[in-house]
Amino acid sequence: MHHAATPSPTWSDVLREHGRTALMEAALLGLFMVSACVATALFEYPASPVHAAIPSPMARRFCIGLAMGATAVGLIYSHWGKRSGAHMNPAFTLSFLRLGKIGPGPALLYILAQFIGGLLGVLISVFTLRRFVTDPSVNYAVTLPLHGGAGIPLAFAAEFVISFVLVAVVLTVNRSNRLAPWTGYFAALLLVVYITFEAPYSGMSLNPARSLASAIPAHVYRGLWVYFVAPTLGMLAAVELSRLLAKQPHTLCCKLIHCPVTPCVIQCNCLQHRSTTPCPPKTVTT
Repeated sequence: MHHAATPSPTWSDVLREHGRTALMEAALLGLFMVSACVATALFEYPASPVHAAIPSPMARRFCIGLAMGATAVGLIYSHWGKRSGAHMNPAFTLSFLRLGKIGPGPALLYILAQFIGGLLGVLISVFTLRRFVTDPSVNYAVTLPLHGGAGIPLAFAAEFVISFVLVAVVLTVNRSNRLAPWTGYFAALLLVVYITFEAPYSGMSLNPARSLASAIPAHVYRGLWVYFVAPTLGMLAAVELSRLLAKQPHTLCCKLIHCPVTPCVIQCNCLQHRSTTPCPPKTVTT
């Protein structure tokens, strides 16, 4: 007896099932970009009293890193972050797709939402902060290779490495019952380190949507392809290496927040293969 094949979901099905969480993704990256613009303006705008009080560029980058790390934690562990999975990054969403945790339709919807949300976040920052964001010292928080075109190979290598390390760490931490609930904090800590030490070489993107969001209003597209290709290749390389080395590749998951209480779009089965992992004791709500 032959069973009828399950029909492929239509776009209306995808929108009905995942449209709300895609809007959450757009809002999350939009809020992240607002925070990036505000933090960059606060510490880099020449007339800012904070800029004058902290003369060291590395110290200022460390402060920006702390601000962005705290923002990431707040967004990841927010209700919206738990519901959408807090990807906030097309390259990260493609990693979920490669792991089989999200379908092609929802992945495409997420990616579109991330690009739109990131751009809206920068535009809102420009509208509200005006010269504090448009000043050349802040320059819409754009990501640029060191020394322009001459630094493109270095920027590519740097973006590839930091993206690879991020996903490799997330996949590794998620294998531990004790550490899995704190995955988002590990990712945020890496952001602090990257912004402090790597930003001078590539601007520290990790994220195609984040870079395009700043490039469009700034009209600066030099080396933009680096921020599309390198993070995507780096993250997917980490996924492939983990799949090669893992004893149970089907249990691999790069979720930043595991919370059995809140339903999530990600088809995660890693918690089914070990004792249930609770949400972190301290969560941020919105």
